[in-house]
Amino acid sequence: MHVDIIGGPAADPRTGLTVFDSTEAPADLALLERVRRGTETADLAAPPVVLPDFCHKGKSEMPSSIAVATRGAIRPALTDAALNCGMALAVLDVPRPSEAAVEEFYRRVRQRYPEPPRWKAELSRAEVLRAAVEGAGFAAERFGIDPADVEHIEEFGHLPVEEYGGAARARRELPWLCVQLARLRFGGIGPSTHFLELQEVEEVLEPDTAARLGIRQGQVTLQYHNGGGVLTGQLGELYARRQAASRLLRTEMAVQKPLTHLLRAGGPAELRRRYAAYFRHGCPSVPVEGDEGRRVLLAQRLAMNYGFAYRLATYASLRAFARLAFGASLRLVVDSPHNSIYEEVVDGRPAFVHRHNAARAWTPEMMAGHPAFARTGQPLLVPGTNRTSSFLCVPAPQAHRSLYTACHGTGSIIGAFARSGRSGPDPLRRSTVRFTYDQAAPRVVPQLDDVGVDAAVAILTGSGLVRPVARLRPFAVLS
Repeated sequence: MHVDIIGGPAADPRTGLTVFDSTEAPADLALLERVRRGTETADLAAPPVVLPDFCHKGKSEMPSSIAVATRGAIRPALTDAALNCGMALAVLDVPRPSEAAVEEFYRRVRQRYPEPPRWKAELSRAEVLRAAVEGAGFAAERFGIDPADVEHIEEFGHLPVEEYGGAARARRELPWLCVQLARLRFGGIGPSTHFLELQEVEEVLEPDTAARLGIRQGQVTLQYHNGGGVLTGQLGELYARRQAASRLLRTEMAVQKPLTHLLRAGGPAELRRRYAAYFRHGCPSVPVEGDEGRRVLLAQRLAMNYGFAYRLATYASLRAFARLAFGASLRLVVDSPHNSIYEEVVDGRPAFVHRHNAARAWTPEMMAGHPAFARTGQPLLVPGTNRTSSFLCVPAPQAHRSLYTACHGTGSIIGAFARSGRSGPDPLRRSTVRFTYDQAAPRVVPQLDDVGVDAAVAILTGSGLVRPVARLRPFAVLS
């Protein structure tokens, strides 16, 4: 398939962006202009990157599928309010389960994680703080997770906070109300674009790499996409003015934001800086130097850590349900966020890389010594939809062209292909059993062909960003 890359390692002179698209799936010019305007500043460390599945969700300040690197400052609104929304893939050690077993599995999931959620405390205040400081380590201890599973979580599920004040400052800085609300739910899937999908490994494309990741043809896999939990969304709203939020969150922040930022300001100058950084629309920069910089970086790391712990708590529940419904054990293949802010090296100097609905793609040399990924690099999930196949990939040698980033899905391209008639029904007439949160009986949904998802992945592979390892075919989903 021909892939026409507009960008590359250097920015397109028309937009100032590095754009990865194709003639079949071109990036929307109006959205490119939105990214250009939102990132037009002297603190950029590299041209912003635009990846396939480039689209704009109304609740977000910026379009999805971008990566932006800055120096000396972060811009919280360049990524989602709920940091550490992410995806994970696990494998089962049993053959494809029966329809009755699948229904029992999803019944247990819906019972444990109803939508809307129950107002019931699941953590103490001290445990919320531990989750935010310790990350996945807290959840692993609480739920008895094998340390080998934690090795398959990006950054081992923990970003250190000591240099920004550690646990002592976290206790002072995290508002009481935010902590209390974070106690109410620990783990979950949730509706909208979040999903819990049972799949089979339909095709292994790189046998050696698949074997290193513990993947084989015919294997049953479990892929899930969920948020980072209540605390991450609150911190995202607390440290930036967001375009959309629930009525409850807006009410909370109408009280909490002035208390946190304005009443505690150390004078008129600091008050003005905080107002500009956290109360204005757009994507304002927050310098990372000085005490205010340490304060905002601490908040970002606490949110990331809590998200890692939240998703591992979800994994613990799914592991229990798989054992009860299928008689199966689960093993984690990879868990990685696609809304993140990491300090990384860009062109030989430190920078902050903001990824919005885009996953980190570190190559093997960047993972040297890693117990799970030293020979493969950071595995990547590139889902289609519950009506198409999805892909497990690994980074390719040219991943630096995209700031070591790949898109976290292909849904917008699949939808565009279906609407235009370029994609149609699956020629093999396969289907997916779809469960929903309303407790109604599941529906059988006919699948599409893979023309759309293949076109999206072809952009990534043709650009040298990723290599597909396995194609995964869904047979049941909760969404």
